Amino acid sequence: MTTTFRFAPSPNGELHLGHAYSALLNASLARRRGGRFLLRIEDIDTIRCTPAFEAGIISDLEWLGLRWEEPVRRQSEHFDAYRAALKRLIDGGLVYAAFMSRGEVRAYIERTTGGETAWPRDPDGAPHYPPVDRSLSVGERRRRIEAGHPFAWRLDMASAVAAAGTGLSWCEFADETLGGSQETAADPAAWGDVVIGRRELPTSYHLSVVVDDALQAVTHVVRGRDLHAATSVHRLLQRLLGLPAPSYFHHRLVVDADGRKLSKSLGGTGLRALREGGATPSDIRAMVGIREAISPSALSRP
Repeated sequence: MTTTFRFAPSPNGELHLGHAYSALLNASLARRRGGRFLLRIEDIDTIRCTPAFEAGIISDLEWLGLRWEEPVRRQSEHFDAYRAALKRLIDGGLVYAAFMSRGEVRAYIERTTGGETAWPRDPDGAPHYPPVDRSLSVGERRRRIEAGHPFAWRLDMASAVAAAGTGLSWCEFADETLGGSQETAADPAAWGDVVIGRRELPTSYHLSVVVDDALQAVTHVVRGRDLHAATSVHRLLQRLLGLPAPSYFHHRLVVDADGRKLSKSLGGTGLRALREGGATPSDIRAMVGIREAISPSALSRP
C-alpha cells in the first residue's frame, strides 16, 4: 500500500507557525517514505470559512515550497458522502436528535447539581450532554423535528461503544521519525454523547475527517497533540462504519513566548505577517525546527 500523508487546514483564518510545522512535517515524512502528500480543505463551516482564507492558505504553502496531489479535496463539495455515513449511524440506532441548546444544558446542570463542578466534562472541557433527549419517544422526537426545532445529531455513546466491542485502540508512533510505535487504548466515552451532525449540516469535524481519511486512503495521520483525545472518537467511528484505521502521530505544538498554543488570532506568528516582515521559507523552517528544504518535485505527482 502506498504511504499517504495529508495536511488538512480549515480556511477560517490565516496560517501560523504551528500550521507551518505540521504541513512541513507531513510533507517531509511523505518525501522520506516515497509516499503521497495531500492537501485537504476542511471547510464544513460555511459561515466562517471563506475563499479568501483558502487562497491565503494555498499561497502560504506554495511559498514554503510545498506541492501536493491535485485535485484538492474540499469538504464543502462532499456533503453527500457525510450524509450517507450519518444515515448509517441513524439507521443503526446509534445517534439521536438532541434539542437542548448550550444555555439549556447549563441550566439543566445547575438545577441537577446545584452548581457543583462534579458534572462530567469532555477532554475539551465542555460538559457532557444530559441524558434527557435519549429518553424521548420516537413520536415526540419526530414531532419536534417536523415542527422545525433546531437539533444536533449526537452519538449515543453507550450504545456505540457496545456496538464497537472490545479492544478499541490505535497505532501511535513515538516520535517524529515514525521509528517506533505502540498501541494506545481508545477512550471515546470520555467525550460523552458527542455531536456527529446537525439539522442544517449532515456532518461534524469528527465524522467528516474519518470519512475523508478513508476515501483518500490516508495511511498516516500526523497532527497536533491537541487532537490526541479526539482520536478515540475517530477510532470509534471507524469501527462503527467499517472504515480502515490509519496510524497516528500527534506532534508537539508550537507555542508562543508565554507557552500558549498558537491561534489564528495571534497575528505575530502568522505566516503572512512573517513573510511580509522579510522572513524566508528557510527562516520558517528554522523557527519550527525543520531544517531540510522540501523539493516540490519529490512531493507532487501527475
